[in-house]
Amino acid sequence: MAENNRAETFSETMRKLKKRPHPPVFNGLGLSEDKNNDFLCPICFEMISEAHMTKCGHTFCFDCISTSLEYNKRCPKCNIVIDGSSDIYPNFLLNELIAKHKNRIPGDKKRKYSSLHNSSNLNELQSFLSREKANLTVEEINAMLEILGQKKQQLEVDCRETQIILLKEFLASVKTNKEEEMRVIQRQIKVIENDLTAVESMLNQHTRLRPLPTSNHQNSNHINYEPSTSKNCNLNNSSIKQDGFNGSKSVSKLFTAPTLATRRKRIHEHFDDLKQSYLNYRSKDIFCPDNGEISGSGLDSFDDDLGKFGRFNSVRPLATLNYSSDNFVGSNIVSSIEFDKDNEYFAIAGVTKKIKVFEYASVIRDTIDMHYAINEMVCNSKISCISWSSFHKNMLASSDYEGTVTLWDAFTNQKIKTYQEHEKRCWSVDFNRVDTQLIASGSDDAKVKLWATNMEHSFVTLEAKANVCCVKFNPESRNYLAFGSADHCVHYYDLRNSSQSVEVFRGHKKAVSYVKFLNGKEIVSASTDSQLKLWNVNHSYSLRSFKGHLNEKNFVGLATDGDFIACGSENNALYVYFKGLSSQVLTFKFETIRSILEKDKKEEDTNEFVSAVCWRMGSNVIVAANSQGNIKILELV
Repeated sequence: MAENNRAETFSETMRKLKKRPHPPVFNGLGLSEDKNNDFLCPICFEMISEAHMTKCGHTFCFDCISTSLEYNKRCPKCNIVIDGSSDIYPNFLLNELIAKHKNRIPGDKKRKYSSLHNSSNLNELQSFLSREKANLTVEEINAMLEILGQKKQQLEVDCRETQIILLKEFLASVKTNKEEEMRVIQRQIKVIENDLTAVESMLNQHTRLRPLPTSNHQNSNHINYEPSTSKNCNLNNSSIKQDGFNGSKSVSKLFTAPTLATRRKRIHEHFDDLKQSYLNYRSKDIFCPDNGEISGSGLDSFDDDLGKFGRFNSVRPLATLNYSSDNFVGSNIVSSIEFDKDNEYFAIAGVTKKIKVFEYASVIRDTIDMHYAINEMVCNSKISCISWSSFHKNMLASSDYEGTVTLWDAFTNQKIKTYQEHEKRCWSVDFNRVDTQLIASGSDDAKVKLWATNMEHSFVTLEAKANVCCVKFNPESRNYLAFGSADHCVHYYDLRNSSQSVEVFRGHKKAVSYVKFLNGKEIVSASTDSQLKLWNVNHSYSLRSFKGHLNEKNFVGLATDGDFIACGSENNALYVYFKGLSSQVLTFKFETIRSILEKDKKEEDTNEFVSAVCWRMGSNVIVAANSQGNIKILELV
């Protein structure tokens, strides 16, 4: 009787084991997705809490959208301008759906995972084996092994099938991605072929229009009729550098335009950058063609950039000056260089507490590098920045380490006005080019102050959250101003509403040391993260980053002529970038000046750096100075 009961128990246990359902198959992503994607907040990616909808129809957590609007008054999904909390509304329907979904989750999970958590069959088998292991016969054990073997085989088959399914899905995704890349490449090739045909037509047209050489020229072995490579290649009088023009002090020399071979070499050196620039210009026709037609607007823009990029091949020095008469005593760091409104005079200021004014024409005409300032102003503290008035030729503003802003008559050495409202070191000062009475200054006291030349005190103060390192007015407006700060950001303000910024440009990793306008729409910023960044005032994202120079702790100078950007570096070199490329196009290395005691010191052990840069507007001349007070007037050729 007992034997019959044991046999029945064994049979029942085996039957249950056979019928036991398979455990859920893992798919690499977990057993199941706990969150419904329809109910996720696009900002925090968690289930929406207190759903609120913007005027553009997008829904977020109330806390998420409120925090986002504190930093950027735009929808995080579609970038539409949102005027604070007044443009967001509770989404009652979605709140109800989310509440029902949350109540349903426990029951769903219980049903989904009941087979996984229900281990009663397994417990029965273990209990049976513990109780009857001494009484099991060979036939019973063989039966158990056969059933378990079948079960194991079935599980292995299922597991392999799952793996094959995942592999198939992965390969299908790779194929889809590559097909999309192929479609983009095919579209790129089509655009390039179209542009190539247009350029070949332009070349044939120019070849037909080229004048034939005269008989006199035919007899000359020195005439080179090699074609230029750009519509911006000018072989006019500006190519002939005569005595006193742009700084050439030697006998008249003929500087021809770069040859085809030279330009081709430079293009190959910057091929990757130029390729990316071209594709960016043609991206509209590549990704969003109008009715399948290809326009030529991007090609014209790239052609213009390519011509500008190829204008200069090297940097040559025209003259050398010294900020201090003694290069081996104390610090001679030049902090600022500025030309007057007519580019006839330039001023140099720095830590020796002196502002020296030089006449540009006389400096570049001198046959030896012994140049004397036509005027000199002595300040009470180290000078951080100077700025000429764009209207009054004699008016110059300076800022210093004591927080003082001073107006000078640069030709009589007289102080016109002194402003002393900043509480800490004042890093920067700038004249407005449109409203010539308006001046801005930025300081370590985290304030930007606006002054008027006919007033004794500041009339507007912009409160920043961190030290202000630089200020600059938009050259085409009296109302817009940008400043760089130790909070790693560039802040852009409309002075008609000084309570909040129009835009905040984020992307630098360290303090922003300089901001300059290339034109009324584009800003370039320098930071101690060894990067320059290009911005458009209408967009919050960076258009391009410029890398190559070294800048980790010092103010190294920044200047631009609108197309090219010059900045200093902590390896004692000047770097010149073209705004359409990310890497430098030209460099100039300052020679290292050492005393007798330092003659054996290695080049890399010096702490010299280029500290100030200025562009002579309307020309190809740059004035740069380093931390030893060594000043170079340089010409791009």
